[in-house]
Amino acid sequence: MNIVLLEPEIPFNTGAIGRTCVATDTDLHLIRPYGFILSDRNLKRAGLDYWDKLKLHEYRDYDDYLSKNPDAVIWYATTKAHKTYADVSFGLDDHIVFGKESAGIPEEILIRHPDSCIRIPMYKDERSLNLSNAAAIILYEALRQNGFGSLKTKGELHHLSWDQP
Repeated sequence: MNIVLLEPEIPFNTGAIGRTCVATDTDLHLIRPYGFILSDRNLKRAGLDYWDKLKLHEYRDYDDYLSKNPDAVIWYATTKAHKTYADVSFGLDDHIVFGKESAGIPEEILIRHPDSCIRIPMYKDERSLNLSNAAAIILYEALRQNGFGSLKTKGELHHLSWDQP
């Protein structure tokens, strides 16, 4: 899977998403400009010691991202979509794009891709979820649809023994 952050603004969100990407063997794509510097201590703190394990791709702008990923199946997470993330079928190599925290994905991008826009259902009076939460919700649904890929499942986990002191 691939998570794409278009002009992320808050280092903690990007760090938390980076940590989720490491835990799920997901690539993280960051599209400039950022609202922080990549070495920001808050970014590192949110990603803890996982940042060096992250499969990170950076792009100068959205057009650069598109040119370097010409065959990507792209989903656009937006509150303006008619379909929910549960209404679509994800592939294991799909890209899920999230816009910047203050404004989301630019309208001109969404208008060009209405059938690829997805949303998370929310109470009618709420604007949006935290970016790192939204990314995790949609990413895990995409992974679930694909049998969780190479992630450990319940049969592979080490179970606690309640009989031990």
